[in-house]
Amino acid sequence: MNNKSLLLVDDEISILRSYARDLSVQSYDVTTAMNAEIAIDAIRSTSFNLVVTDLVMPGPSGMKVLLEAKKRDPQICVIVLTGYGDMESAVEALRLGADDYLLKPLDSDFLLLRIEELLTRQKDNQRISLPGNPLTICSYCREIKDDNAAGDNWNWLNWENFLTRKTGIMLSHGCCPNCFGKLKKEWNL
Repeated sequence: MNNKSLLLVDDEISILRSYARDLSVQSYDVTTAMNAEIAIDAIRSTSFNLVVTDLVMPGPSGMKVLLEAKKRDPQICVIVLTGYGDMESAVEALRLGADDYLLKPLDSDFLLLRIEELLTRQKDNQRISLPGNPLTICSYCREIKDDNAAGDNWNWLNWENFLTRKTGIMLSHGCCPNCFGKLKKEWNL
C-alpha cells in the first residue's frame, strides 16, 4: 500500500466529487463512499492510510466510520468533517481517536494541508516503531538484546545504539528542566 490511499465519505455528492477530484490531482489514490455502510465495507476490504468522513449522514454517522477504521488499524488517520459541529461532538470524535475535527465548508487546500501533515506524522511514527516482539531488556544494566543475532551468540546493545541502529536516527543529548534543577542543587550552582 502506498502512503496516499484515502477514503472519502460524504452523503453530499457535490462535496464528495469536489474533494475526490482535488485530491486525485495531487496523486492520491481516492476511494469514495456516499454513506457509512459503504465506507465500513470499504474499510473492511481495503487498507487505507487516511479516512475523511462526514459526521452527520443518513443511517450510521461518521462516528461509526471512525470506530471501524480505528478497529481495523489503530494507526489509520481519520479526519471528521461536519457542518453541524459543536463542542460535544468534537470532544467525542477526538476521544474515539479522530486525528482532526474540521468544520464545513472547508477549502480543499486546507484539507489537503491537514492530510499531508497527518500522513507525514503517520509515516514518521511507522519509521520509528521498533520491530520485534517482545523487546528483551536486561533488568540490571538496561541493555537491549540485538534481535539480529543467531542462536546463543546474543549481542547486547545500550539503548542509544539500539535505537540508532533500528531507526537510523542519530540521538542528541540534553538535560530536561527537572534534571537540570536536581543537578544544579547537587553541584551547588
